[in-house]
Formats: sequence, C-alpha cells, structure tokens
Amino acid sequence: MNTKRTEKKNFFSKSRYANWRLKAVNKLIINCFNGLFRVYRMDSTHTAVEYLAGLLRCEKGHENMERMTEKVEDSDYKRYIHFLSVSNWSASEVNNATLKATDNLLRDQKLKSGFPTGLVVDETSHLKKGTKSVAVSRQYAGVAGKVDNCQVAVHTSLANGKFCTLVGTELFIPECWTNDKKRCDEAGIPTEEQKFETKPQLALKLIKQAIAADVEFDFIAGDGLYGHNAELTRALDALKQFYVLDVHKDETVFLSEPTFSIPERKGNKGRIPTNRQPDIQPIQLQNYIKTLTDKDYTTENVRQTAKGWKVAKVHTVTVWHWDGNEDKACKRTLVITLSEKTKFSLSNGDIQEYTNKQWAYFQCSRYWVERCFDDCKNELGMSGYQVTGWLAWQHHMALVLMASLYLLNIKLQEQEEIPLLSVRDARLLVIAINFATQKEVDLCMEHIRIRHRKRQADIDRYYVKI
Repeated sequence: MNTKRTEKKNFFSKSRYANWRLKAVNKLIINCFNGLFRVYRMDSTHTAVEYLAGLLRCEKGHENMERMTEKVEDSDYKRYIHFLSVSNWSASEVNNATLKATDNLLRDQKLKSGFPTGLVVDETSHLKKGTKSVAVSRQYAGVAGKVDNCQVAVHTSLANGKFCTLVGTELFIPECWTNDKKRCDEAGIPTEEQKFETKPQLALKLIKQAIAADVEFDFIAGDGLYGHNAELTRALDALKQFYVLDVHKDETVFLSEPTFSIPERKGNKGRIPTNRQPDIQPIQLQNYIKTLTDKDYTTENVRQTAKGWKVAKVHTVTVWHWDGNEDKACKRTLVITLSEKTKFSLSNGDIQEYTNKQWAYFQCSRYWVERCFDDCKNELGMSGYQVTGWLAWQHHMALVLMASLYLLNIKLQEQEEIPLLSVRDARLLVIAINFATQKEVDLCMEHIRIRHRKRQADIDRYYVKI
C-alpha cells in the first residue's frame, strides 16, 4: 500500500503505452501459451485471443459469447462454441502454463517486496438454472449464502502482498452425478473423472500440481473446510508442506501431549473396549479462548489496507491435535486472532519459527483468494458462461485464469508509475488502449488519474505522515 502521495509528470505518456501494450500482449500471450491452442494442423490461438478480448470488454451481466461477438471485430459465435465445446486443446496444459508464468512473475515480486508467497485454497460457486450444466446440483452456494442450484469449483491462488491471481481449478462433482454414469457421459465428463472426490481431496490435487511444477511458495492457507480435514493436513505433513489452515471454533485440541491406551472393561457386562482413549481430556477452541486474558495476546499491525493498518490481537500456543485414529497426536501451533472477528488456525510449523505478526499475516492471506474471485466474476466473466458440458467449462475457466494473469502482469509492470492500479483499472486500460480512439484513451487515463488522487488522499488520512 502506497502511504505517501506521489505525482508523476508523465503519469500516462503515449510512448509508454506502445511499450506496455507490446509487452503485455506479445510477451505474455504469445510466448507463454505458444502452441497450446494447436490441435493437429489447426491453430486456434487467434480465437483464444479474441475470447480473452471478449472477457475483458464485456461488463458483468453481459459477458457471454453473444455479447462478445458484438464487442470483438471479426468474431464468430459458432466459432466460439466450437472452440470451447468441441476443440480438443488441453485446458490442463494451459492452466499449467498460467501457473508457471504466475510463479515467474511473483518470484521477481517477492525479491522486491520481501513478502512471503502463499498458495491459498478456496472454493467458489456459480449459480445456474436447470439440471443440464455439468456437476450442477442443489448445494451450498457461498455467493448466495444458502443452498441453491449451482456449480462449485475448488481453486488455488498465488499471492504475494497485494498481487494475486488464480492459478488452478477443479470442478466439484457431487455424488448425485458420480452415481449416474449416463448423466456424466451426456455431460462429457471423462471416465477417469467420474468418481466422487471431496473438496479437500480436490485441493490436495491442485497443491500436488503446483509442487510438481516446481512452483515457489512459502506457505499454504485455506478456510475451515480444509483445516478441519485430517486427511488433507496429514497429507501435507507427508509432503513436508508448511500450512496455516483455519479451523472451526468447535475444533478440539490438547494443551499437552496425551498418551493413548485401551481402557479396561468395567465389570463383567458389556462389550470389551477396543478403541484407544487419551489420558487427558481435549478442549474446544471456543472454550479455550475464554481462559485467555489480555496478557496472553500481542497487538500486531498485520498488513496495510486502504483504511490504515489491519490491527489484530494475536495469540499463539503449542497444542496437540488427534484425528481419533492415529497412534499419537500431532504437534501443532494454534493461531488465534481477534480483529473484525475471531479466527482460529492450526499449523504444522514450529511456534518459535515465526513472530506473532508473521503468524497473523499467514492467517489473513486467505483474503486474497476472495479478492481474486470477486475480480474474476465482476471483471472477467468467470460465472457468465453459456456452456453446459465438461470440456467447455474447463476451457472457459482456463481462459479466465489466463485473463487474470494478463491483468496481474499489467499491475506488476505499472506498480511504480501507478501504484493504486486495480484489476478494474487495468481492464479499462486494456479496453482503451486496444479498442478506443486516442481521445477516448486520454479521457480514460484522466478518469483513472482523478480516481487515484482521491483514493490516495483517502489513504493518507489513515496513516501518520513522516
């Protein structure tokens, strides 16, 4: 967050536009994804670029293929349908290229910022009508805050400071689908994908993909759905991956290391005990926090926001967690933060390895994947697709991730000249520079400059000036 007002004489110079446009389009789209849209002798790279342009140009609520053909010159609706639903280019290869390109960008950014890079896991939903869309069912939709007819997908995001983008996606297929092979076949779900996998299992698959691609990240973060899942956390232990995952307030832990034994049978009646029991009682986190006083917390400035520092009271302690089946409990670091709300996290890292401020930073990094979802849905048409089949869904999401990477690249390139550049600002710049007249470009630049001046003035009010 830029806390000092700066004025650039050449805030938007025409000569910089030409270089910026060449780097943003040619270097990223052509070099990083060269050949990935070729199927046999047909190269559909031009269609991919057109589709990206359509995602960028269409506003929320109008980001479908019909509206794209109205915005993009020489585009064709039937060609888009074929490109998404029939053409056999690999969405997984495109996603892998996006992952590696993002990794390269954020490695450089990490050297500049000094912030650790997080791989953040979360799921999002897409509200849909009817029953034909692949994997659609009545299930909890976070976007609506209730059970609704929707599709749900698990995503990973790479984040370093305020720079983040989505880098992986797996569609969650409910059991009502996996138990109906005919329905899966009609939607085009490959046979090997017609098996039920929980969201934590999908998250582990995405994490393994990032590890296999040699992606550089310092920690893994996620919400209580993932932190509560012992299968996932034990798998991350086996992979030697450091994580700070949220857990629910009713999670139980031991405050000292327990031992386990099978209790003796009481009396001569009843079944002989076979389950091992701990020698001490666990405590729920919501009860543990009631035993703490102000002296048990430190007050930390966790990260800078547009309205001053995010301040949190932080408590860390070593605990032991048992999944009910293990031979011994696992040593964990419990992180509790009190800010706008109370959050609990468990980590396999050693408590002495990081400060309370660092622990709180790891925990609050889940904010960035939520930011990515908002940006992709509001600015890049993530939920606005008009397709129902498996292949088309995979293709659409791969192109949305590409578009998100494209805008991240622009934000990174312009961070010194335009430090407050948002995803929406970057998208408007792309539209203006590539599709508008010079007069419209100048007007767009002036509007952004005015907004940024007001935004910077608002930010300055929350920080003590040196």
